[in-house]
Amino acid sequence: MRKHKLSCFLIVCNEGDRLDRCLKGLAGWVDQLVILDSGSSDDTVEIAKRYGAEVHCTDWPGFGAQRNRALTYCQHEWVLNIDADEEVTRELRAEIDQFLSQDAIKETLVKIPWQTILFGKAVNFGRYASPQGKLFYKKGARFKDAAVHETLILPTETVHRLRAKLLHYSWRDYRHLQEKHIQYAALSAADKFKSGKRSSLPYASLRFFTDFTQQYLLRLGFLDGWRGFLLALVLGQYAFNKYAGLVVLQRSTPVSQEGPL
Repeated sequence: MRKHKLSCFLIVCNEGDRLDRCLKGLAGWVDQLVILDSGSSDDTVEIAKRYGAEVHCTDWPGFGAQRNRALTYCQHEWVLNIDADEEVTRELRAEIDQFLSQDAIKETLVKIPWQTILFGKAVNFGRYASPQGKLFYKKGARFKDAAVHETLILPTETVHRLRAKLLHYSWRDYRHLQEKHIQYAALSAADKFKSGKRSSLPYASLRFFTDFTQQYLLRLGFLDGWRGFLLALVLGQYAFNKYAGLVVLQRSTPVSQEGPL
């Protein structure tokens, strides 16, 4: 029996094709299941209600702002932040239960190993195998108000690491793999421009090679075979698109509209 109650939230939009897999591992296990939907046109909301979730239909203010909004609905002291493309396994549930069964918990953040599935097989190295801080103590917690890559900020961060893995099915197909990285690159470029950062096309080109090298060689992506090579190329493209997008913004925006340098 858990001695500390657990809230879980998801932010979703048009996730009907994979929400079932995600919610099966959550419904009836967490003490509170909160879902914020930002205008789905498929059956996402109906599926969420079928699993007994508290569903709130909202606009889309950006990833950071939406996660902070979801956090306000969470009633319990511990919060699990899950995405619709993730699956909590039986082993992971048991390990989380064990962690929350302690009388007093000194840690404020729990990092969970990510098991990313790419085109039918797990990748075990690189950025998409990094542990994720998905479970945290709510008091004072907030997400960075960013359009994408919204970092969790805690007043005090003391980390506990689990061994059981969180399954991650990030991409539906090759087209979705590319579209998602292009979307995130454009959002990140806009965030950087807004904060006053600037770039150049030579730097964007350099980042393709450095990010590819980091993913494929330094993070051992080559051990994942052709999938590791593909991911390294995609992450190199992502880095290039992010900084090339920043160049386009700074060269096409009138000086009077630019943010502070």
